[in-house]
Amino acid sequence: MMGWIVAGIAGWGLGMGINMRLARLPGSRAAGPLAPVVFGVTLLWIWECFVRGLGVPGVILPPPSAIALRLADSTAILWQDFVQTAIRGALTGYVFGCGAAFLTAVAVDRFAFLRRGLLPVGNFVAALPIIGMAPILVMWFGFDWQSKAAVVVVMVFFPMLVNTVEGLQASERMQRDLMHTYAAGYWQTLRRLRLPAAMPFVFNGLKITTTLALIGAIVAEFFGSPIKGMGFRISTSVGQLALDLVWAEIVVAALAGSAFYGAVAALERAVTFWHPSQRGRAG
Repeated sequence: MMGWIVAGIAGWGLGMGINMRLARLPGSRAAGPLAPVVFGVTLLWIWECFVRGLGVPGVILPPPSAIALRLADSTAILWQDFVQTAIRGALTGYVFGCGAAFLTAVAVDRFAFLRRGLLPVGNFVAALPIIGMAPILVMWFGFDWQSKAAVVVVMVFFPMLVNTVEGLQASERMQRDLMHTYAAGYWQTLRRLRLPAAMPFVFNGLKITTTLALIGAIVAEFFGSPIKGMGFRISTSVGQLALDLVWAEIVVAALAGSAFYGAVAALERAVTFWHPSQRGRAG
């Protein structure tokens, strides 16, 4: 028992020493991605050592090795749950919700009465708790993935709407006046000036809603689901005290969310390469 504790402390010291050395190499390209990897491995090692050293029961907190074994043994179940929740529920709701929010933002920007009437309502709806909305939408749209997509649409719509509307106001007045002197109409100004200026705000909304989409789909499955899905598996596995499977689902959800966010961030760098924030990051 004590040997595990000593090994955990030694691993913590080794990981801290490596990261301190990496911090002294700011010009190294390997230092940036390597530091979080070292930190993550160190954290997992400390977790493993202290859980085993203190004799923590697996039904309270399983060690990372047990979670890894469950991941390897349950790939078919985890893949089925991933497709049901992340692809069908979260991604579908994300695309429809963000797309509808973008089109609504253009309409709000075009017509002032929508800005005065819709945005306050949007702020009110965005403040509604998902715990209250999810069971209602599940009853409306059924227990399959369509109701989860509907929950995701509600969760992502208004954050995306607010960011896009704010972005469409980001261009400077002098720039808009210059477009007016060139006899550019509203739609020409929107396409050539205001939409490019709004892209950082649009992608900010897209990145925020990546995490909201997956969370919304998982939470919605707690209120009704077929016998598959991340939320369904987490709720049933907790009841069965299969905490290693619960943590395996959490790992899959974390990896899916990180990959989703990374894909949107990569698309942002490709689209807004001209923006000062992206130029500074590239340098």
